[in-house]
Amino acid sequence: MTGLVGFGLLLAQAETRVNLTTRSRILAAIAAIFFFILVLELIRRRKLQERYTVVWFILALGMLAGGLFPQLLELFSRALGVRDTNVALFALLLLLLLALAFESTITASRQGEQITRLAQENALLRVRLAKEGTQGTPDQEDES
Repeated sequence: MTGLVGFGLLLAQAETRVNLTTRSRILAAIAAIFFFILVLELIRRRKLQERYTVVWFILALGMLAGGLFPQLLELFSRALGVRDTNVALFALLLLLLLALAFESTITASRQGEQITRLAQENALLRVRLAKEGTQGTPDQEDES
């Protein structure tokens, strides 16, 4: 039992290392540049609104920074209190995905409320037009 406790203490005191090879760093940088180009192309084609580009550019910049400076991942893992940079990276990605899902939910809720309000306004206008159509306008009554 004391052997397991000693082994656990050794693991806890282990130095964090950045586990990115040169190839993975180059691939991360290429992926980030591709992502920048993709976002710009989506804006040009009007498939992505400008208000969302800031989030995606920050994400692409983070990808590029992580690929070029893997020490940033080590600093982030230390700030989280995690020994392995890969765990810190996955935690960061999970938090980012949760934030994007939350933002999308807020947008969908707001649009749902707008659709409901517009449908109600449309129904009221149809009722008003139907009443005007059956009663006739004052000018039509004078002519008959």
